Amino acid sequence: MARDLKSDYKTIMDDHFPPRMEIHFVDGGDRRVLCYEKATWRIDGVEKGLRYGENPGQEAAMYRLMNGNLVLGDVECIQPGRALASDVELLQSGKHPGKTNITDVDNALNILRYLMDSPCAIIVKHNNPCGVAKGRTLAEAYTRANMADRVAAFGGAIALNGEVDVETAELINENYAEVVAAPEFAPGVMDIFARKKNLRVVRVRNMARLKEYDGAKFVDLKSLMDGGVIAQTSFVPLARRKEDLLPAAVTYKDREYRVSRAPTEAEYADMLFGWLVEAGVTSNSVLYVKDGATVGIGTGEQDRVGVAEIARDKAYRKLADRLCWETHGIPYNDLKDTDARAEIDRDVAARNGGIRGSCMVSDAFFPFRDGVDVGIREGVTAVIQPGGSLRDHEVIEACNESNVAMVFTGQRSFRH
Repeated sequence: MARDLKSDYKTIMDDHFPPRMEIHFVDGGDRRVLCYEKATWRIDGVEKGLRYGENPGQEAAMYRLMNGNLVLGDVECIQPGRALASDVELLQSGKHPGKTNITDVDNALNILRYLMDSPCAIIVKHNNPCGVAKGRTLAEAYTRANMADRVAAFGGAIALNGEVDVETAELINENYAEVVAAPEFAPGVMDIFARKKNLRVVRVRNMARLKEYDGAKFVDLKSLMDGGVIAQTSFVPLARRKEDLLPAAVTYKDREYRVSRAPTEAEYADMLFGWLVEAGVTSNSVLYVKDGATVGIGTGEQDRVGVAEIARDKAYRKLADRLCWETHGIPYNDLKDTDARAEIDRDVAARNGGIRGSCMVSDAFFPFRDGVDVGIREGVTAVIQPGGSLRDHEVIEACNESNVAMVFTGQRSFRH
């Protein structure tokens, strides 16, 4: 009999992880401890932890930090009652959550903590954002984030920084999502979500406190293939305000190179928005952002010019799909009418995939000008990047040739 492969994904594994865990940092007689408790949920009368790990067959457990006295430099452990991602309350879950559901929500919160000043929506897929947007309302923010990459958003984890209202819930229900996370849900919203029986609805009550974490550091533990561990302090982007940015300038062979044009206020806003989104994107990465929304997100590439091109190509494809969906109600790949397809292609080309007038964001310096040239050819008007390349002067010249503004953050934003 043929094996039922689909059944693998319906498995709820019994894990063998203990109910409590402690991590000790010992320096002579000084012992500093982090204390954890395993998270479980009761669903349909069954008390279980994580459904499985990254794949069926991998046992997994999530532990909440409950207490500890760890202080390492400027890192101090989070006290009980202040946890966020590990303190998830399942309001609805046809299936127990898996490890990827939790880590996707966690990365959404990692980005969202810097974007709490206005309604914002983030859709994460495989631990990378596929759409991030602000809006006048939560419904508008969600719509913009979803349409930034409607295809990738399928089956994603949605995080919203305000109470989910009926309008936003109805919009979410038009698509397939794995998780919706928010601080609260208005009356009637859970009845709407109940139509999607396997949608995991997560309430993170402490989300209102996210802004307290926008500069907080913690001990970040990375496991190696043999069970070894690398401990590092977590990344915090230092450039979070206009005043934190540096005008692009460098001295090379006794000559000073300086970017000619300062950014406009709108460009400053988009560059900062994009730089803060970068904190949750896998390196190497390049983003294009415009009017408080992502246009194209390139992730996890080995060379910078390549990832700039990937972000560009995605922007073109995603805009074509959005226009087709809005005009014809079907995905671009399903459009058979050659005349209609040609009309959409012309529109996308005229807009340079939505990149024209956008800001380009790079998580590390451009080692050559070819990376920034990709964005300049598509009509970006401003660039934000760490600076520090031996060829910064060439990148500055590239920007000046096209009257493009550029700022340095003075800090790399790698994420591995």
